[in-house]
Amino acid sequence: MIMLRISELKLPLEKIAPLESIQTQESASRQDDLAKEPIPFRSSFDAQKLIPERWMSGHEDALERRSTDPSEHAHALPVELIELITRTLGIKSSDIQTIQLFKRSFDARKKTLLVVYIVDLELKSAALEARILAGSYPPLQIQESPDMRWHPQVQIPQGSAQESPKDPSLTLSRIQETAAKHFTKSPTRPVVLGLGPCGLFVALTLAQMGLRPIVIERGKPVRQRTKDTWGLWRKSVLNPNSNVQFGEGGAGTFSDGKLYSQIKDPRFLGRRVIEQFILAGAPSEIGFAAHPHIGTFKLVKVVESMREQIIALGGEVRFEQKVVGLECEDLSEPSSTPETLKKLTALRILDLKTQQIYHHPCTHLALALGHSARDTYAWLFKQKVPMQAKAFSVGFRIEHPQSLIDASRWGQHAGHPLLGAADYKLVHHSSNQRAVYSFCMCPGGTVVAATSEPGRVVTNGMSQYSRNERNANAALVVGIEPEDFQASTEDIAHTFTEELQDPHLNLRKEDFEFTGPGVHPLSGIVLQRKLESEAFVMGGSNYKAPAQWVGDFLANRSSKAMGPVEPSYKPGVELANLTPLLPSECTQALQEALPAFGKKIKGFDTPEALLTGVETRTSAVLRITRDESLQSPGVRGLFPAGEGAGFAGGILSAGVDGIRVAEAMANAILNG
Repeated sequence: MIMLRISELKLPLEKIAPLESIQTQESASRQDDLAKEPIPFRSSFDAQKLIPERWMSGHEDALERRSTDPSEHAHALPVELIELITRTLGIKSSDIQTIQLFKRSFDARKKTLLVVYIVDLELKSAALEARILAGSYPPLQIQESPDMRWHPQVQIPQGSAQESPKDPSLTLSRIQETAAKHFTKSPTRPVVLGLGPCGLFVALTLAQMGLRPIVIERGKPVRQRTKDTWGLWRKSVLNPNSNVQFGEGGAGTFSDGKLYSQIKDPRFLGRRVIEQFILAGAPSEIGFAAHPHIGTFKLVKVVESMREQIIALGGEVRFEQKVVGLECEDLSEPSSTPETLKKLTALRILDLKTQQIYHHPCTHLALALGHSARDTYAWLFKQKVPMQAKAFSVGFRIEHPQSLIDASRWGQHAGHPLLGAADYKLVHHSSNQRAVYSFCMCPGGTVVAATSEPGRVVTNGMSQYSRNERNANAALVVGIEPEDFQASTEDIAHTFTEELQDPHLNLRKEDFEFTGPGVHPLSGIVLQRKLESEAFVMGGSNYKAPAQWVGDFLANRSSKAMGPVEPSYKPGVELANLTPLLPSECTQALQEALPAFGKKIKGFDTPEALLTGVETRTSAVLRITRDESLQSPGVRGLFPAGEGAGFAGGILSAGVDGIRVAEAMANAILNG
């Protein structure tokens, strides 16, 4: 039997029956009841679970807990959808074996808002499936459902079973057997630097393959980290190693927990990331929502659960440990190439609790450091790890009443429980050739203090799963290219004064010399720190953020009095004039873009919307290069990964890159 993927299933929102009455498991088996009550996403249909069984294999207890969760009632399959499928395909409901909801989205381009579904359908008759697959049923699009299971891209060494069975679990078991044999010969375990989204998935995937990773994280466990983060938000006390940027879960923990991306994903690794989140306790809705999100409070529990899985599978997590250098064996021959080729042999690690340096043997390291580990960038540059400057963006956070965004996006349907808080995505190409776009939009959320360094202000956005706060916020940022922020060695050395004074890093001014070609890889940090330091002073030098009403920003004048949008940023804002804060070309682009966005979302450019600065950590400012094996071309055994290395841009893409890097490490380890 096969599964049929059916797309373009559209229903007007107002025609979907209310969800007050939820079908019980007993009524699910009665076909006569199908036309009376909707089928809950969480329940059964003809003795088959609607939640894909492969998501819950070995987790029946989790499935049972979900079946009594009232929040699942909001995700029922409406009876109108079943009727649409059976009517269009010319089948009976009794022909259906299982239905799995793959995706649900909303089309609000016209007055009548449409709910758009994609489902995976299995019928009881193979002949009927073949007939439907060969037929045409406009406007529906029908194809065979792809195999979205994880097939590890790991070659088993010669002497082991070489065939690639169709059953992924069988392949995984053979990888685990090979890993067990490897550890009888070599005690050296792979190391993961960083426990953000990428590091989590590197470590979890390695652990699932039997490779017992060791995770090194400079920050604290997520609950202790949460207390430290609230210390900044409530008391203006910053812990440089435990904050929004550093600690278990990475920067994604204190965000909206958005799980969508525009990356190409032919292997459906993004689906695996979402499956693992669900198994760790995330809401099952993220399995089918068009723009899935988890929210900060739920992410805390999910991250803890994933850590427990890593440890249960033989992994180890070490907190408050900071890698401050690599030890390598020189493999290059003087006559062969001007480039240095090295092999990783060990790590220099600072125990932040004792302030003692120790050495840890390591031949395979996943470098999942995140985009804010600037001190790590500095010593990696000193050790000649190949890297290059890349584009990034800077700007502000903008806040509106969530009701304004809902009314503009959903119209008369605003407030419908199925829709929730509306989001948006905006892009404008300005006349000075700058791209302005919304980034990290947080419906019903708050603007948060996201600095990781003393004397600097950085903003970010955060939402809970409910997204029920008063304001909507998003970053409005302007893209800048490396040529825009080229810095001299003198400028860079001055910017890294703190790192030069750190005795554990052993840095000297001459370590920042760059002989080209192109822009110095650390140049972007010069601009970031300049903007963040100026925002700190503009906000009052107490971690308050400078803020300005949109009307004043467009008129280039300071804001004087509070307005109707209550600032959500903690520890608070100081009204100011933000127009001179950014580079002039960025300010000009933003001033042009705001009225353009007001034509797309009514009221977006209202003078009473609030801007808060400054947003600088949109992505890494550099890329730590890697070759086809996903290793550094200069250091064998070093695997740059995720957002900090310049290969991802959010939780989902970071998780996907983490899986790919874990597979590459497994290939390198198991095949010598």
